[in-house]
Amino acid sequence: MSRFASLSLVPPLRLLAGGVLVCTLVACGGGGGSGGSGTPDNGGGTNAGTGGTQNQTADVAKKATITYPDDDNDARRFLTQATFGPTQDDMIELNTMGIEPWLVSQMATQQAQSHLAYVDARDAIIKQTNPSASSGVAEVAQSFWSGALKGKDQLRQRVAFALSEIFVASMNDSCGFEHPRGMASYYDMLADNAFGSFRNLLEKVAMHPIMGCYLSHLKNQRENASTGRVPDENFAREVMQLFTIGLYQLKADGTQVLDSAGNPLETYNANDVAGLAKVFTGFSYDCADGPTEVCFFWAINAGAADKTVWTRPMRGYQAYHSYANDKVFLGQTIKARSSAFDSYPEQDLKTALDLLALTHPNVGPFIGKQLIQRLVTSNPSPAYVGRVTAAFEASGRNLGAMVKAILTDPEARNFSAATDDGNNFGKVREPILKLTAFLRAMAASSDSGMYMIDTTDDANSLSQTPMKAPSVFNFFRPGYVVPGGESKAKGMVAPELQIANESSVAGYITYMKNGIASGFGRYQTNSGGVARYDVQLPFNLSTSNEWYVLAQATDAGPLIDQLNQRLMYGTMPAALRSEIETAVESITYSATPTDAQIKNRMWAAMLLTVASPEFQIQK
Repeated sequence: MSRFASLSLVPPLRLLAGGVLVCTLVACGGGGGSGGSGTPDNGGGTNAGTGGTQNQTADVAKKATITYPDDDNDARRFLTQATFGPTQDDMIELNTMGIEPWLVSQMATQQAQSHLAYVDARDAIIKQTNPSASSGVAEVAQSFWSGALKGKDQLRQRVAFALSEIFVASMNDSCGFEHPRGMASYYDMLADNAFGSFRNLLEKVAMHPIMGCYLSHLKNQRENASTGRVPDENFAREVMQLFTIGLYQLKADGTQVLDSAGNPLETYNANDVAGLAKVFTGFSYDCADGPTEVCFFWAINAGAADKTVWTRPMRGYQAYHSYANDKVFLGQTIKARSSAFDSYPEQDLKTALDLLALTHPNVGPFIGKQLIQRLVTSNPSPAYVGRVTAAFEASGRNLGAMVKAILTDPEARNFSAATDDGNNFGKVREPILKLTAFLRAMAASSDSGMYMIDTTDDANSLSQTPMKAPSVFNFFRPGYVVPGGESKAKGMVAPELQIANESSVAGYITYMKNGIASGFGRYQTNSGGVARYDVQLPFNLSTSNEWYVLAQATDAGPLIDQLNQRLMYGTMPAALRSEIETAVESITYSATPTDAQIKNRMWAAMLLTVASPEFQIQK
C-alpha cells in the first residue's frame, strides 16, 4: 500500500515538473490500436432484407466511402475528443455508423432541453417551497453537468464548452452571477450556433446582454468633447484580441507573419481600438416599450424593472450612438454623419463584424488552432492548422466544417503516431474534462436527476467550475508555457497547466478519492429516504454487477484491464499497469473476501488510474 499512499499526490506533481512535462506529453500512452482509416465494413453487417444482392452491393459501396474506427479503443479515443467522455453505448453507435455519419447525426441533434428552460423549471419548483427564492448560478451549473454527463447532443455540448472558453462570459462576475437566466441563455446561444456561420455566432456573442454587461459595451455611450467622455474600449479590444484575429498577423497555418527583421506584425493598434469602440456605442436592453431613456439605462419597461431583457439580444439606440466623427479601424472608415438621428448602430455593427468575421485572414487559423487545442492536442502542427483553415474557408467560414476537419484530420486520427513515445501529440485534460470522462465511463447517475455538482473549492475539489472563469482570458491561456524545463525548450505550450498548482493537484486527488468512495455533488436525502451524495457510481455488492465481479477476483489484472479500456482507451503503459496491480493486490484480502475488502480494491484501482499522469494526459 505504500505505492497507493504515494500516488495520492506524486503523479499529478510530475505534471508540474518542467522536465517531466514533455515526458508525460510524449511518453504517456503506448499500446492501443493502429491508425489509419479503418476497414470499410467494420461495425456493420450485410443487408439481408428485401433487395438481395443488389442491396448488399449498394451497402458495401456505401460503406467503402465511410471511415470507421479501427477497433473499440480507437472509437473510445475519438469519443474522448468529440464528447465529454466515451460511454459503452456511444462506442457501439460510432462503430455501427462510422465517423462521418456520426458527426452529421450529432450536428443535427438539438438540445433536448435548453439550459434556460432548465433554470426556469427549477425556479418554478423552488418557488413552490419558498415564493421569495429563485434559481441561481447553482442551477446553471446543474444544467451544464446534466447535459455534459447525460445529454444525447454530446458533440454540440462539447463544442459549446470549448466556445465558452474562447468567448468567455463568467458567473464569477456580477453580470453572470446576478442574472443566471441570462447566463443560461448565453450558453444556449453558444450551443445553438456551435456548427453554423462564424459571422452569425460573433454577432450573437457581441449582442448578448450578458456579454454586453461583462465587457461593458452595454449602455456604452458616444464620445462627448465637452465632458471628455470617450466610448468604452473594453469589448472593441477583446473582440479583436480574443474573439477573432488575435494580436499578430497569421498565415493560414497559424504561424506568424514576420517583418524583414524577423519580428511579428501586429494585427491592430490603439487607434483601431478607439475607432472600433465607437461602433459599439448605443446598444442596450431590448425593452418592449422601445428605445426609451429609462430602458437604455435601467431596463425599465412599463414602469418596472424588466428582467426578461437578459435573454434577448441588445438593440441599437440612435440617441446614444457615435455619429460626429469618422470611425476608422483596420483600414475601414465609417464616415461621420450630421446628427444622432442619421446614425445607424446596426448598420455600423454589420460593417465592423463583416470585416472581422468574413474578411480578415486571421480568423480561420486563430479560432481553428484554439478549437484544436480544446478538443485534440495542445501543439498542432502548422499543416494540421492549415488543413482546418482550408476547410473553414471552403465552407464559407462555417464552424461545423471546422469541427469536422479538426476531428477527422489524419493527425487527430492516427492512433499509433499520437501514442508513440517520441510524439509531442496530446493535451493535459482540464479538471472538468477529467471528471466528466470518469463519470461517463462509469455510467454514474444522479439520485435527484439534477446532477448537483459543485467543483469550485480549491482545497477539496477541481478549482474549475463551468462558466466561472476568473477573467475574459479564461481559466488558462492558449499560449501558456510552463516556466523552465524541457517543454519550454521545445517551444511547447501546455495551457491547462496554468491552473495546476500544489492546491489544485491535491484538491483533485482528494475530490476523486472522496467521490469514488462516497459519491459526488451535494449531500442530501434521496427519494428513498437515504442520505448520500447526489451522483453515484453504479457499484453495488451484487454478483450481477460487473465491477463487483471484477473486484472480488484474486487477480486484479482483469479489473485494471477494464479500467484501461474505459478510461484510457487501451493506452495504459505496462509499467503503470503493473504498479496499480501490485498496489491493489497488496490490499488485505481474505480467502472469502469481505464486502469492505472488495470495495477497497475497486476504489483503489479507480483512484490509482485517474491519479496517474497517463490518464491526465489525453493522447
